[in-house]
Amino acid sequence: MDFFQAQDDARQRTRVLIALFAAAIVAITVSVYTVVVLVVGMGLRFVPEVFLAVAAGVALVVGGGSTFRTLQLRQGGPVVAAMLGGRAVDPATTDPEERRLLNVVEEMAIASGVPVPAIFVLPEESINAFAAGYGLHDAAVAVTQGALRHLTRDELQGVIAHEFSHILNGDMRLNIRLIGLLHGLLVLALIGRVLLRGSSSGSSSRRSKKESGGAQIALIGLALLVLGYIGVLFGKLIKAAASRQREFLADAAAVQFTRNP
Repeated sequence: MDFFQAQDDARQRTRVLIALFAAAIVAITVSVYTVVVLVVGMGLRFVPEVFLAVAAGVALVVGGGSTFRTLQLRQGGPVVAAMLGGRAVDPATTDPEERRLLNVVEEMAIASGVPVPAIFVLPEESINAFAAGYGLHDAAVAVTQGALRHLTRDELQGVIAHEFSHILNGDMRLNIRLIGLLHGLLVLALIGRVLLRGSSSGSSSRRSKKESGGAQIALIGLALLVLGYIGVLFGKLIKAAASRQREFLADAAAVQFTRNP
């Protein structure tokens, strides 16, 4: 297995998917602009001032919602592991299973060149593991009690090496950013819903020109609602595809770290 080539291929496919995510946001901006110029009666022509205003508005909404969600998720790995019921492993533990886990984590830290993360054990009998954190210095690795009990040392080493790849390659940070962007698109849809409801409630008590303005707001709100949810749907599909590529990358990196295919 050419694990270096496999890693390069996975990184390249991830970059393509991130570019698709950016293209989706551009497409939403163009679509919102098209709806706005049609609703206000400008026709299908390019008006730089209106386009810049729409682009700035979409960027503000998506960027603001994304930043808010990202800041919520940027807790350190130990905090996330503890929230999920994890118990920190004492470096001086005499438990043979936990001692083996500590040794394997230290070995993989040396092999990958990553600082030793906080280590947690989850009180579950299923076989599972995860890495959490935003960067190299606030990361945590957690494994279930079932993984400690049922996996051989080589199998446990493979699992831990896989998680170290997620830490080294910034997969946790990438995932948080994609979640933030999805939240930003959702905020766009929620604003559309608010505009739609506001225009329908206001039009019942107003007439003539005010009714016309309410109809325009309703159409723009409907467009934001539809485009926002479509963006969320396609964003989730792209995020899922990107996650699969990062899993392939982690498997290939685990071969490199363990030297055990």
